[in-house]
Amino acid sequence: MREVAPGDLVLSFEGTFIRAIGVVQSYCYECPKPADFGTAGPNWENIGWKVDVYYRDLIGRFRPADQMAVIGPRLPAQYAPLLSDGRGKQGIYLTSIPEDLMRVLADLIGGEVHDLMRMGIAAEPIANYSTGAYGAGVIEWEEHLRDEIVSDMSIAQTEKEQIIMARRGQGLFRKNVQRVERFCRVTKVDRPEHLRASHCKPWRDCETNEERLEGENGLLLTPSIDHLFDRGFISFENNGDLLISPVAHQTSLNRMHVPTAERLNVGSFSDGQKKFLEFHRNSVFLKATVTA
Repeated sequence: MREVAPGDLVLSFEGTFIRAIGVVQSYCYECPKPADFGTAGPNWENIGWKVDVYYRDLIGRFRPADQMAVIGPRLPAQYAPLLSDGRGKQGIYLTSIPEDLMRVLADLIGGEVHDLMRMGIAAEPIANYSTGAYGAGVIEWEEHLRDEIVSDMSIAQTEKEQIIMARRGQGLFRKNVQRVERFCRVTKVDRPEHLRASHCKPWRDCETNEERLEGENGLLLTPSIDHLFDRGFISFENNGDLLISPVAHQTSLNRMHVPTAERLNVGSFSDGQKKFLEFHRNSVFLKATVTA
């Protein structure tokens, strides 16, 4: 899921048929397992990855089992989406399709797939992504966590307020971060009114309320750098080297005065910061590959 990027095509296979084709509209973002999954996927984690996809039903359903003489020789040896008889592999939820196999499937399915392959983007992007409400599932998740905190009778009211304010980088969390950080590591801006307190380990992922308020779980960043860090377009190595995601739009980063052509080291981090930055690199930083 973390290697999926906007513009990638997705073939929806169900009941031995390819019934729809989709175009990915977003990079992945964390999201709780949907409640309507019920007991399905008992071994899945409660928190996983979600990708927004615009789907278009195919005019004519296509059954791969009818064309295995052509498809079979092109199936990859590892993580193939189909068995040799054309049935889907139950252990495969999402897998990549080799380019030569995709071309063959496009020829067999028809012009609908070829059109999208040429465009590389959906003609009608889904509303959430196009209007900027990216990651609506994240908002719902955070609201659920907020409600749990509000209803927790073991937490004092004043503490609840601080925990909830920390979600937006305000209150006690910001004060704690300011004890550790003095300026934006990338832009060097040091005026408090121009800086945001940004969690390294996101508020929603924190295992305890102490982590949500921990100063070493934060950086002071200017708004544009905060956006890049929060969405996973940049991160930091423990030694201070700036990391830039392969999917980040480098021209935009340069316009934000983020260097992309040379190494930037932003200085050392404390042991506590390194722990939270490791989580950011592993769970927030986007590692998808750019598609042609």
